[in-house]
Amino acid sequence: MVRKIAYWSSTAIVAVMLLFALTYLTGNEQVVAGFTKSGYPQHLRIVLGFAKPAAAIVLLLPGLALLKEWAYAGATFAWVMAFIAAYSAGEGANVWSMPPALLVILAVSYVTRPASRRLVPLPGAS
Repeated sequence: MVRKIAYWSSTAIVAVMLLFALTYLTGNEQVVAGFTKSGYPQHLRIVLGFAKPAAAIVLLLPGLALLKEWAYAGATFAWVMAFIAAYSAGEGANVWSMPPALLVILAVSYVTRPASRRLVPLPGAS
């Protein structure tokens, strides 16, 4: 039961954070400035604005084990790069510490997944 609670609470947090990427599509001045300060091209903002919410949906839906692996990998790459970009841009700890915190929550979600949400069920996992 604890594993199930850990999985669903961590997955819900991850999904909500990934869904926030929809704001990338608004062209909000703060979002555009953030991507510019990090040295990212603006077309990456559009790609991530679609890819991150799609990953959130895949993580929440039943089945789709292969797509879930890609969603976990994509979120990992995005948040590792967000950490590197924020740290390199001289952002404060309140900004660059968020991606590693999200990576920890993502790892909890990944490790506590039920067998039905894995490509290959682990021995002894339920």
